[in-house]
Amino acid sequence: MRKGGKSPLYKSFGYAFEGIFSGIAKERNMKLHCVAMLLVILAGTLLHISVTEWCICFILFGMILALELVNTAVEAVVDLVTEEKKPLAKVAKDTAAGAVLIAAIMAAVTGCMIFVPKLFSMF
Repeated sequence: MRKGGKSPLYKSFGYAFEGIFSGIAKERNMKLHCVAMLLVILAGTLLHISVTEWCICFILFGMILALELVNTAVEAVVDLVTEEKKPLAKVAKDTAAGAVLIAAIMAAVTGCMIFVPKLFSMF
């Protein structure tokens, strides 16, 4: 780090990418979300979804992946602070996981709204 200042911007991006790659490498749920994202991209390509539908999908991808990274960070901080089973630690971990679950459910519902009519129109 420079004397009396922040590290250069490129280092900040490097740390952020390191966090993303670490989350993908170490977190099972992050891997599942990435596989789901790739499947949606494949389905969207095959079913020729609109630009608006692509935008919706990418916003949802970003939201879910970002929330999963935040959930991982919350869990890491809680584990760093205490190894004991404490009620507040459980609340922090469970609510962070709940946020990811809500986003994933909403993304799945939205995905059904986009893809199911296109699948029905094929038959």
